[in-house]
Amino acid sequence: MYKQLQNMRSPRKRQGSIPQRGRAKKTLISLDNTDEGSDGDISGDTSSSSANTILLESNDDISEDNSSAAAGSLPRTVTAPPAAPAENVVAGQESRKMQARHYKTLRNMYKNPNAKPIQRDVAQLLDLEFEARRAFVVGDVTKEEDRPTKVFEAYPCFKDFRNAMDELRRIIDGTNCKCIEEMKGRWADFCAQVQFYGVWKKALKPPFPLDVRGVDFTIALFNALPSLFPSPSPPPKFLGNASDALLHILKPGEDPVLYLEKRRLSSPVLLFDGTVCIVAVGNMPVSTLPQENFWEGMLVLMAYYYTLHLTYPKCVPTLLSVIQTEVVGDAIHDQDATSTYKKAIAEWKSFIEK
Repeated sequence: MYKQLQNMRSPRKRQGSIPQRGRAKKTLISLDNTDEGSDGDISGDTSSSSANTILLESNDDISEDNSSAAAGSLPRTVTAPPAAPAENVVAGQESRKMQARHYKTLRNMYKNPNAKPIQRDVAQLLDLEFEARRAFVVGDVTKEEDRPTKVFEAYPCFKDFRNAMDELRRIIDGTNCKCIEEMKGRWADFCAQVQFYGVWKKALKPPFPLDVRGVDFTIALFNALPSLFPSPSPPPKFLGNASDALLHILKPGEDPVLYLEKRRLSSPVLLFDGTVCIVAVGNMPVSTLPQENFWEGMLVLMAYYYTLHLTYPKCVPTLLSVIQTEVVGDAIHDQDATSTYKKAIAEWKSFIEK
């Protein structure tokens, strides 16, 4: 089923507002794999940037206020250095060149369509090239509806959900190698508590399974969560239930290819047929999740939201914001703390503190 799903195009639909995070101004560096002699050369021509153009922070931008940078600063090009450049300028240029070389090495590892690089080696290169990659992903060069395709073209490694989870770790907690395990622990605790919260809110009916890693409980939880942490916008008519923005259970005989072709959201989603769980972004399948990892599906979705810097769908932003703060451990900016989120989190805190 997964092989059939791979011959599909990415969506072109917009969604709602994206949670804002401070961004510094960027500089451009071209990473063109076709020119082996210009390894890491700095390009000053922004008009000819391609899908492999990476945006890099400049040294003099680091001290700027992120909030002012996010308010409207545009990417700019690197000017020629002075005759006697300061040491920190030279170091910054060398750092950009090294990240360009790491990117090229990573690209070469995936030149063969059937390549299966060692994940440890991929993770090391992704660690070294992190700043350039994040500047490229969150930059304004690519429209959001085109971003998944562009990112997967530049970084095919993220079609493996394990690399996406590792990227979530880098974004949230830097070099803390225990970050994801800690996150899984918080998710298990959250699931254990939300069972009783669901009964209290009459969204779940007892008796319910106590195994938070069980398939039946995971499905019931996905169905209930949007009503436990409701969003102001109802789900679109073509979607049916808000939970379908996160998880779609394939009916017997339902063709996943046709389902994804008709899907109008460009957000990550899980497709589950009882045995196989497919992770898709928009209408593009990217990875498969073993059944024993199905209970971690929400974390995988969050990993792709962060890795691709994607918008939360309008019908579930409150739920995903709660997951962001309570499970992922990423604080919400004041400008993103909507009244709906504040009410939902206040009710949740009040319940678990009783």
